[in-house]
Amino acid sequence: MEEKIKHLEFVQNVITRMNTNSFQLKGWAITIVSALLALYASSDKVLYIFVAIVPVIIFWCLDAFNLKQERLYRKLYKDIVEDNGIQRFDMNASKYEVCYCKVFWSKTIAGLYCTIAILLLLLGLFLCFKDCVMVNC
Repeated sequence: MEEKIKHLEFVQNVITRMNTNSFQLKGWAITIVSALLALYASSDKVLYIFVAIVPVIIFWCLDAFNLKQERLYRKLYKDIVEDNGIQRFDMNASKYEVCYCKVFWSKTIAGLYCTIAILLLLLGLFLCFKDCVMVNC
């Protein structure tokens, strides 16, 4: 029983580490977008706003991969708890399956990254065509 508890602690530590990584990825994405918006503010080059969409998409993909791995380890944790034939201290979660596309579009990830990307795109388009909109062309 003590080995099982230790095994569960190992898996829980992996899940916690992945959760921390996900939080840090979100922080980095917002920091980079903020820096590119600050560059736009100092130079009035709309290109910086469109360039900011690229790191958002990259961090979105990384965060989705990270969440996918976390979900795999949650399945391993569940099987250990239920004694589903998992060998002691087995940390191999690759035998489970989680659809990357479902994770990519999950509300916890897509809600943040999709919102940022759409707002950046709309802001960039508005700033590109603001003269046309203001003059009613």
